[in-house]
Amino acid sequence: MRAWMKEPQQVKVRSSLDVLTDIPLGSVERVTFYERDEITTDLICCEVVASGQIWTFHEEMPGWDALMAHLAGLASFRQDWFAAVSQTAFQPCEIVAFAR
Repeated sequence: MRAWMKEPQQVKVRSSLDVLTDIPLGSVERVTFYERDEITTDLICCEVVASGQIWTFHEEMPGWDALMAHLAGLASFRQDWFAAVSQTAFQPCEIVAFAR
């Protein structure tokens, strides 16, 4: 391997269920929902900032419902996040559902 080339990094894909124990509610700093335009559909995504890390999830991941139930346990979590983020199809929309 040439000196300027870096070793490839392994990316570990985990389901939403796998990370719930890594994201205790007390460590969550911010939860943001947004839609990602996928040409013919929009994909709802969730970004969670906790313990200095950023976790990104989307609605088609296994464990999405469990993640949503977990995050709903945050005090002052916006329960209307889905209606707010899905108002305008194919338009950028970002909703902060929780911030410390």
